[in-house]
Amino acid sequence: MTDGLQKLFGSTARIKLLRLFLFNPRQSFTLIDAAQRASVTDKEAKHELAMFLDIGLIVRSRRAAKEVQYNLNGNFSHVAALQDLLLNAPARANDIQGRLRPAGLMKFIVLSGVFTGEWNGRLDILIVGDKVKASLLRKQIHQLESEIGKELRYALLTSEDFLYRVNMNDKLVRDVLDYPHKVVLNKFNSSLKFK
Repeated sequence: MTDGLQKLFGSTARIKLLRLFLFNPRQSFTLIDAAQRASVTDKEAKHELAMFLDIGLIVRSRRAAKEVQYNLNGNFSHVAALQDLLLNAPARANDIQGRLRPAGLMKFIVLSGVFTGEWNGRLDILIVGDKVKASLLRKQIHQLESEIGKELRYALLTSEDFLYRVNMNDKLVRDVLDYPHKVVLNKFNSSLKFK
């Protein structure tokens, strides 16, 4: 999917910066912040931000430190359409499962929050696994964040802890499973039903 978007939008830097602003609509970024968060060069960021300003996708503001900051123009007419296109949640589901698999024995992965259009949700990814290497998982999540352009909220639970929480109607688990979500991996007994 990314290769096609690169051709359509012109560059990887443009896609990463679009995602950064589209998926962080309430945040402001300096040129250097935007470049670092999107993992692009300052030169690429300067070029792309100038184009975004020109079309009205972002606006310029100054903060107390007199640094120029940029944030998404909420009045830009194509914000929602661009968010849906660039997030591409259905394709991301299989991608996420494949990326997280090397971190350990995954039993259950569910996407919610930003992947279902709930920008203020409590979690974006709920991961249940055993013998998971936390450092490798963080690395994979960080890589995904740089591609999506948004810091992801995730929780990692052991199988035992997850099953206990399901049986106790734990708020964290209910906040994910009672609202829009997508189960991308479920290796639990079929008697446990998840939407």
